Amino acid sequence: MVQERLDSGVAYLVIVGPTSSGKSAVGMQLALKLQGEIVSADSRQIYAGLEIGSGAPTADERFFVPHHLVAVDSPWRRTTAGDFARRARQAIVEIADRGKTPILVGGSGLYVRATVEGLALAPPADQTVRAEIEAEISRFGMQEMIGRLAGVDPSYAPSVGVNDRKRLVRALEVFRISGVPFSDWHRTGVQPVWGSPRCFGLERPRAELRELIEQRVEAMFAAGWIDEVTELLRAGELPDAAAEALGYRSIIDVIRGRTDIPKAKEEIIIATRQFAKRQMTWFKRTPGVEWLQTSGERAVEVWSESILSRLQAVAEPEGAA
Repeated sequence: MVQERLDSGVAYLVIVGPTSSGKSAVGMQLALKLQGEIVSADSRQIYAGLEIGSGAPTADERFFVPHHLVAVDSPWRRTTAGDFARRARQAIVEIADRGKTPILVGGSGLYVRATVEGLALAPPADQTVRAEIEAEISRFGMQEMIGRLAGVDPSYAPSVGVNDRKRLVRALEVFRISGVPFSDWHRTGVQPVWGSPRCFGLERPRAELRELIEQRVEAMFAAGWIDEVTELLRAGELPDAAAEALGYRSIIDVIRGRTDIPKAKEEIIIATRQFAKRQMTWFKRTPGVEWLQTSGERAVEVWSESILSRLQAVAEPEGAA
């Protein structure tokens, strides 16, 4: 079932959920059991030099399971959701053609949607409108302008973080030009799905997810996150890919002596919790996701077994022994 080629495109798995939930580990287990390969749907893991801060798979993990669209672009090159979707679809088709199971794994809702549903062409940029919005952001601040975006586009606003200035400008620009929310442009004039995806969402209790986020941040510091950012700064001004990513500005403040490590960790943990909440808001509104809730140290194994069981149930003919 999973590897079957359909007239509408390839069959593939999609694993989504908030950061630190364990979706990457679930993807790894499924890939090992299904002879699969993983396509990373993470808007930061695609950039080289951001592996620690984005939680990219380690060299050992990539040795045992092939990963696609990880550390393949320069952080000084802007990768759009449309560009990602084109490359992700190509990777999925190539994986299926090799007789393997394609598994799209990630927490970037827009990248997942672009791959599974496609994106319509929004109006081109208007420099006058864009300048007006930039001036308003400078005057009122990101948080205030995100609130304004939520008033006209409640579906898209949760995906925009306080460092996502370019995405905020674009969303407001499109609405002011067309009168149509940016999220509606993503849904208009495109096929409802591409290929034959089977989408699973992973959900943990909030208190448990908070603890896992703290552990993740601690592990990233221990892995050399400060050194990673220092290396980026040696090449010049911090690229947008890092500047807009969680935690990098706090790390810069540590490097430049504006704050200490405990304070930076606290800031990053809070920002990551807020990001995880926005991710869940986005994915809960996404149709076609089969949600799996569990908790505890065996969550990854439980999720993997549950997904395999559901796939097997579909693959077996009705009434089979």
